[in-house]
Amino acid sequence: MAISVAEPRAILDDALHLLVVDDDSRIRSLLHKFLTSNGYRVTTAASAAEARIKLDQLTFDLLVLDVMMPGENGLDLARAVRARSAVPILMLTARTETDDRIAGLETGADDYLSKPFNPRELLLRIGGILRRAGPTAGAASAPEVRFGPFAFHRGRGELKRGDEVVRLTERERDLLAALAERPGQTVPRSAIAGDDAAPGDRAVDVVVTRLRRKIETDPANPILLQTVRGLGYRLLTDE
Repeated sequence: MAISVAEPRAILDDALHLLVVDDDSRIRSLLHKFLTSNGYRVTTAASAAEARIKLDQLTFDLLVLDVMMPGENGLDLARAVRARSAVPILMLTARTETDDRIAGLETGADDYLSKPFNPRELLLRIGGILRRAGPTAGAASAPEVRFGPFAFHRGRGELKRGDEVVRLTERERDLLAALAERPGQTVPRSAIAGDDAAPGDRAVDVVVTRLRRKIETDPANPILLQTVRGLGYRLLTDE
């Protein structure tokens, strides 16, 4: 599992927070560096016992759990977590048999990735799970998100300026919905790029540019839809 890690970047406090649980110190270190370089806040734990302590102390947006750990294994930990929380879970394991994959999903895990894996696939799996999970704890629950003179209705996927409906393409609507789920928070590119996005794919940037033309007074100097350099984007709302 070769992991290419970008230069370290400052991670904002509002970045999505992941807990990586693996008894292999090398894998923990590599995943911490790789996921951090892609815009996530990352906390690690070497065992289920340590993970339980972290879970009691901190709030996470997604858990990455290794199945094969000494003592309490990842499947048992996933069952315990799922009994009290809906936090998304991605299981990692060296096992490849169908029964083992099914066992992982039966614990309530959202996805299952076998080792060795391509780090890019891990990133896309995490992004996909986070999109499907929708708003995280602490995200606004109101049906509308307001920013400047605009209001975006989450349920209808409708953008209005006053009483006027602003026409959106499907990609623009998806992008705005992803940002509106976490108003004011930084959403990593990987969480909105799509599972089928190829490395270096700039499609998200194109959609951002088009959407800015519709909501910004000066698209070249955006105020509402902000780029968080090296991390992703955020929607500056009135909330």
